[in-house]
Amino acid sequence: MLTSSISKGTSTGFGRRLVRSALQRGDCVIATVRSLEADLDDEPLPEEFEKNLRRIQLDVTEGEECLKAKVDEAAAIWGRIDVLVNNAGQGLVGLSEEGGSSLYRRTFNVNVFGLIDMTTVTLPWIRESQGCIVNVGSRSAWKTELVGVGPYSASKAAVHAFTETLATELAQFNVRVLLVAPGAFRTEGIHSRPFFQDRPIAAYDNVRETTAQRFASITGTQKGDPVRAMELVVDIVRGEGTAEHKPWPSHLILGDDAIADVKAKSSKLMATLEKWESTGRAVSFDSSPVKSRSVS
Repeated sequence: MLTSSISKGTSTGFGRRLVRSALQRGDCVIATVRSLEADLDDEPLPEEFEKNLRRIQLDVTEGEECLKAKVDEAAAIWGRIDVLVNNAGQGLVGLSEEGGSSLYRRTFNVNVFGLIDMTTVTLPWIRESQGCIVNVGSRSAWKTELVGVGPYSASKAAVHAFTETLATELAQFNVRVLLVAPGAFRTEGIHSRPFFQDRPIAAYDNVRETTAQRFASITGTQKGDPVRAMELVVDIVRGEGTAEHKPWPSHLILGDDAIADVKAKSSKLMATLEKWESTGRAVSFDSSPVKSRSVS
């Protein structure tokens, strides 16, 4: 199966591995990068792969009109787009009160609105080919109870919700949507930005210092192998290898840590629901009145 795919955020991280994996399977790939001067891979690609690879400069925050022009230009290369992989993102971390809405907006502009813009401008081509969309979320959408991950976790939770709704809307067109939620993988860039400390509040000094040190120590210790992760994604998109004869998963949770986090969040929610279910049900017009303690 020869497919034409467009993948954004390909100069580092998952995107870099995804491009190589897709090319090795014989697919045609349009790799988008913010700067054409960025190296696509540390290792030169074999010559036979180069004929199936095109690179386009693209910044997901450029806005729909500009992105549509570039996507249409990309589609003209091979006359179609079968797969869109939304991988571009940034991991801004900082305390919510210190970073304020500006830190959240910077994160959402790339991780959420950039992803949505890329999706909507590419969808006419995807609907035509009855292809698929792969959105890269994060286990951080479930593991939110960590100091400093507010902007990133919130943005990825939004990506998850958007992707799930999108899958329902596109089912009528035989377009498949996959949400990939990786845990900690040994990639470049995700922890390259320093912990936000531009507007320090004295009350947070201790927790800020401790948290900043913790984030700074992560790089190089992640257990996840990004090459194996992207091989699995390509398997699923192509319906071969480990995904052969298996149903489309809709959600792909990658890594021991991510799987543990999803289970922990689910268990926590179920435990809370069981304790409060009867109270939560007693709020409709036809429910029995809730007994409240009188104030004397």
